[in-house]
Amino acid sequence: MTALPLAHACFGTGGPPVLIIHGLLGSGRNWQSVAQSLAEHHQVAVPDLRNHGASPHADAMDYPAMARDVEALLDRLQWPRAHVIGHSMGGKVAMYLAMSRPERVASLLVADIAPSHYPDRHSPYLDAMETLPLATLRNRAQADTHLAASIPQAAVRLFLLQNLVADNGGYRWRANLAAIRANLPAVLAPPHLKALPPYPGETLFLAGADSDYIQPEHYPAIGHCFPQARVRTLHGAGHWLHVEQPTAFLQATRDFFAAGQA
Repeated sequence: MTALPLAHACFGTGGPPVLIIHGLLGSGRNWQSVAQSLAEHHQVAVPDLRNHGASPHADAMDYPAMARDVEALLDRLQWPRAHVIGHSMGGKVAMYLAMSRPERVASLLVADIAPSHYPDRHSPYLDAMETLPLATLRNRAQADTHLAASIPQAAVRLFLLQNLVADNGGYRWRANLAAIRANLPAVLAPPHLKALPPYPGETLFLAGADSDYIQPEHYPAIGHCFPQARVRTLHGAGHWLHVEQPTAFLQATRDFFAAGQA
């Protein structure tokens, strides 16, 4: 299967390369503030995964396909290897890349996800997004009001509405909602790592203390796939830990990178 050319933004001009992979229904711009902070000492690339942001759409969206796209981006950037950060679904992409192509991953930081199956928490979001009356929508405030009927959390609505863009006097979703819905079972499943050898590099799993995405029952799978892994908890953070505790997230990331260079 041919890799897709991912849209991406780059920050920084020197230092070890860092690649940051966003989660489901997100985009690279969700991570720009983190990228700008890390760019003081690193070259940083923040892509949009397939069917997200400004990247191409495709029917397939499993972890091998998404990891191939990311590796192709490393080739385009002429980065033989990079430190890889992945959040949520992007963390599973990063896991698959690290285990299938370990020579391309200098170290791995996984933000609030484990190599495990997860329950479907996103179909209600897709339902609300798909029923938004794009043809008659007058402004973003109206879109927010419509979503609020089924999504009471303002922060979640703000996150989802980053996918809504003005287009020829109207609005459209940048994300390929149909493909995301069709591939949701594959996204929620483990990233099929059992057939791959363990990743030998330094690995950090960062868990939000107020999130249930990483639990003690996940530790055996983490240890099997990533024998050098450590798990660290960020207090006062949920699943979007880089947004809820940005200073602590950046400090944990810098500490991890510094320890790997020791």
